[in-house]
Amino acid sequence: MIILGIDPGFHYAGFSVLKKDQRQVVLLDCGYLTMSPSKSLVTRIGLFHDCFDAKIVQWNISDLALETPFLGKNAQNFLKLGYLRGALYLLANKHKLNLHEFSPREIKQSVTGYGAASKEQVARVVLQLFPKLEKPKKEDVTDALAVSLCGLWRNKNTYLV
Repeated sequence: MIILGIDPGFHYAGFSVLKKDQRQVVLLDCGYLTMSPSKSLVTRIGLFHDCFDAKIVQWNISDLALETPFLGKNAQNFLKLGYLRGALYLLANKHKLNLHEFSPREIKQSVTGYGAASKEQVARVVLQLFPKLEKPKKEDVTDALAVSLCGLWRNKNTYLV
């Protein structure tokens, strides 16, 4: 199983690629896509799609993990995130990927043991689980790692390498 976890965003989109091999988990890739706010919405959606289409092919992804959206203070942002999620649904269909979605509470519970954990607590645990990983510049990366881990841990007998 090779899973791509994505924390979508229109300025930064975090991602991580984890491979489950037997009972071990290996971090293959992680980072973030930067999209300039000066670019049109259509252009940014295209960049987002193309980036993750390439990651799926590059790493031979079998599963895609996403966080379910929640309506925060800005309904416009919630709506725009739907465009990015639609692109990911399309990619999952195109590449015949297993799609996993988790609530923010479920991800935090899975990674930290506490469903109301802060972003900082999630990042701290993720960095402890991957000690060779330097602290990323953006929390979007540790968020994406948490999403990927949640997807892997739904399958029993998975350990980190």
